[in-house]
Amino acid sequence: MTNLSELTTLRVGGPAERIIAPATTRELVESALDVWASGDECFVLGGGSNVVIADEGFHGTVIRVVTRGIEVSRDAGHVWASSALGRDLTAAVPPASAVISAIASEAAPAAEVTATLARTAKQPSKVYLRVQAGQNWDELVAWTVENGWSGMEALSGIPGSVGAAPIQNIGAYGQEMADVLTAVEFLDYETGEVLRLPAGELGFGYRTSVFKQGRRGIVLAVELELDDILGASAPIAYPQLAAALSAEVGDRVRVSEVRDAVLALRASKGMVLDEADADSWSAGSFFTNPIVSEEFARALPPDAPRWPLWDEPQDLAVPLGAEPASPPEHDERMVKLSAAWLIERSGISRGFRLTGSRAAISSKHTLAITNTGGATAAEVLQLASFVQTRVMSEFGVQLQPEPVVLAPPVEYHG
Repeated sequence: MTNLSELTTLRVGGPAERIIAPATTRELVESALDVWASGDECFVLGGGSNVVIADEGFHGTVIRVVTRGIEVSRDAGHVWASSALGRDLTAAVPPASAVISAIASEAAPAAEVTATLARTAKQPSKVYLRVQAGQNWDELVAWTVENGWSGMEALSGIPGSVGAAPIQNIGAYGQEMADVLTAVEFLDYETGEVLRLPAGELGFGYRTSVFKQGRRGIVLAVELELDDILGASAPIAYPQLAAALSAEVGDRVRVSEVRDAVLALRASKGMVLDEADADSWSAGSFFTNPIVSEEFARALPPDAPRWPLWDEPQDLAVPLGAEPASPPEHDERMVKLSAAWLIERSGISRGFRLTGSRAAISSKHTLAITNTGGATAAEVLQLASFVQTRVMSEFGVQLQPEPVVLAPPVEYHG
């Protein structure tokens, strides 16, 4: 019997009663409908990178999503060309690296390259992708970068599968899934129907979507819209990434340079999976950055990092019959805080672990809880509870876990 620890990046979790891995989308749909009709408990597992499973395992059926395939179109009407991984399409859709090298060689001054990319970016063409849910996320990003397409390059190195990406609206270094996703193909639990859901119906927010808020089913495929601007990246939106590239926020550089910089940044934080690096044996960032009112944030120490969610007051006056765009969900202005800063200022340092525990705060990044070898889910959750208790005691902020937790609560009692 397979322990689920073998299928998760955190390396915890006991056995499942049954694990199935349908090879095709049709088999996936049929298998899911059969399991749902049986009344058996069911959990859908992608890359296993964002989940904490109980030491007792899962008493039901685990459906592994392993379907793969990428389809590409230059037509907004989506006349698709198929590929097992997409790499054989590079002949039909030439990589832009050859084009960009002709207009901005490696020897060209950085300012000249940036200016060239800025000019070409004024008239981007679009590339549309349809990707099966079991496709490896970082393989997809790497392939889009090889082709010189922009929009996902800052999402390099994120572990997991494509189907999991819209569920929590994955994001990093100024980009997120909602920026490029146009629709998902979704098997609805309530109706048993396969639906095409436009992005506007998915309730995207900071690390959330309708799927995280209770809409049950399985993401079968995603549709993405990328820019082809001769190898130029999307405008850099994250200061740390800009600094790593010796660029300014808003600049464009080569997509390959963004990917390389992001992978280096993630590796320095233990956020790139590496069999030899126990700091990467984690579920990624264990806590989301908390969102609080502006009034609450003002009571925090002045050096506490914070990012306003609404830079300017929103004008809700719209033409008759039109819908206001993204109205604020709160009457007062909200601010996002740094969970890592709150944890560190609560006296929890990198590498911290509870006495006798094999779960630890990463030695590279305070937001990650790692398995140093042989840790149990209970040890992971006890450390998480300790962190939450300390931050609440120090700042009055309740940190929320980012991974899906399929385990009973474990509280720290010091």
